[in-house]
Amino acid sequence: MLELTMASVSGAEAGATAGMLMAEVPSEPGAVLRVGRDANVCRLVTPDDWLFVSRTHLEFRCGPDGAWSVTWLRGSNPDPASEVRVLSGGAARPLAYGGVAPLSRGGSGEVVIQDRSGPRSVNVGFYHEG
Repeated sequence: MLELTMASVSGAEAGATAGMLMAEVPSEPGAVLRVGRDANVCRLVTPDDWLFVSRTHLEFRCGPDGAWSVTWLRGSNPDPASEVRVLSGGAARPLAYGGVAPLSRGGSGEVVIQDRSGPRSVNVGFYHEG
């Protein structure tokens, strides 16, 4: 099972959680959870006017062995308006535009989408049951 919680936070709300959303899916090969502005394909949807988040920004995918990974999907722009990092096990690792990072089994952490032009972020907490 992969559980996700998402909070959208702006500078005016720093320290506060605005619009907490949750989603979960069993760890079955091929299972997918998406995060972005497009409610037609994303289970966790950010505000429409937060253009630093692509229509479909992150994709959490379960592999054939039941292990999960997160991909920062490339959008229509050659350079992204945001930065993405994965915080897990006490370390923060940047996720490259178009890159993939594994999520540890039985672990938890956070994927942060940070607006490059202002104090806004989308924080996606994850828990992957082992």
